Amino acid sequence: MRPTDPRQLKRKKERTGREVGRARAQGRVKAVVLVPVLDKRQGRGARATLSRDASERSPQARLDEAVGLAASIDLDMRASGLVPLTQPRPATLFGSGKVEELQGLIRAEDAALVIVDHPLTPVQQRNLETAWNAKVLDRTGLILEIFGQRARTREGRLQVELAHLVYQKSRLVRSWTHLERQRGGFGFLGGPGETQIETDRRIIGERIDVIRKELAQVRRTRGLHRKSRQRVPYPAIALVGYTNAGKSTLFNALTGASVLAEDTLFATLDPTFRSLPLPGGSKALLSDTVGFISDLPTTLIAAFRATLEEVLEADLIVHVRDIADAASGSQRVDVNVVLAELGIDAKGEPDRLLEVWNKADLLDEHALQRAGNEAPRAGAVLVSAATGIGLDALRSAIERKLNRRRETIEIALRPEEGALSNWIYENCEVIERSMLGEGVTSLRIRIAPEKRERLARLAGPARLHLARE
Repeated sequence: MRPTDPRQLKRKKERTGREVGRARAQGRVKAVVLVPVLDKRQGRGARATLSRDASERSPQARLDEAVGLAASIDLDMRASGLVPLTQPRPATLFGSGKVEELQGLIRAEDAALVIVDHPLTPVQQRNLETAWNAKVLDRTGLILEIFGQRARTREGRLQVELAHLVYQKSRLVRSWTHLERQRGGFGFLGGPGETQIETDRRIIGERIDVIRKELAQVRRTRGLHRKSRQRVPYPAIALVGYTNAGKSTLFNALTGASVLAEDTLFATLDPTFRSLPLPGGSKALLSDTVGFISDLPTTLIAAFRATLEEVLEADLIVHVRDIADAASGSQRVDVNVVLAELGIDAKGEPDRLLEVWNKADLLDEHALQRAGNEAPRAGAVLVSAATGIGLDALRSAIERKLNRRRETIEIALRPEEGALSNWIYENCEVIERSMLGEGVTSLRIRIAPEKRERLARLAGPARLHLARE
């Protein structure tokens, strides 16, 4: 018989948290993954209460992704499955009969953690934990846990911690003990209990303010670094894409870097920059960024805005897709949604975006031939970062995209114009240099649109001549 005394319930929750914490420390957390699937016969209003992801991809694809997310933090997966849902219930999400049925499964598997691939309100989470006598994480909580494990730099840890705290402030589910650890991860699994909630809420609020101030400083520092990179006459390219699309592998293949590239979700959280040689002899700066995912928590988008600003400032955005994934189409939609939230219109800025269809080596012969025919029509480049297929074509496509946004200009400089010459070398790409006599130097340069006006003011617009390509 379940206890009804609030103090008993509280002690029971604390005990569950401690047991999960100990199990995590021993590397043997038993988990069950549940994916709610709304009955399509229900009305539009009911369907709208589920995530957009539920309507964009198949239930099996959602289940596979949820299991992949859970597996990325080394849980002992005991069971997983789709759970039919006729109507979301405010108190428990599932109906009472389904809650009892799932309780039997959870007990049979001796699971200490249940992952529900759907947003849960604090009330729903608390009621399900009480009914199942297990820790419950929704999709947002799970993604936050993964980010907590993946963060490596101080900035990354601060961003993850901020997202954790904003998410937890309205819940205070007995466990913000990740504040006591340096590396983050599993901040929800275990903890001291729901004591002094008002004090905890105040302390969490104060910590949020401190982190936001530190991140503001990080943003200023990153802005200074960005300005210093902008003074280098090389365009900036940002790799974006769904998590595990192969961005880091492609980054390494193009630049010769050794960024961590694992077949796991969210292997990269902190941006990395490397020089990218282009076929025409010029260079670009390439950055690898955090992967996107469907229903990415808004707290994470806000927390990682300092990192994602690299995407906003990029001259070219390379959208890497896992073309071998059956859900590649819906993943493309999800990435474009996140880009739109950042203020980038994928359809409205065609010259600024380039699609790359990665993992061609995983396609069978028929699918590879079909993708090879479809990619040019879609303005995409088919590649395999793992084997090197298509990388030369990709470099050429990148150069064409960049050059389309940058004018090629010829200008003649007199010997006394050393200051103007220095500005050009610092802000433009000098393609060719020749002497005209009497100390006059002819420069053939490539310049970004936003810098052309400045050059016209410095040199005079009449001296700028468009070069023939």
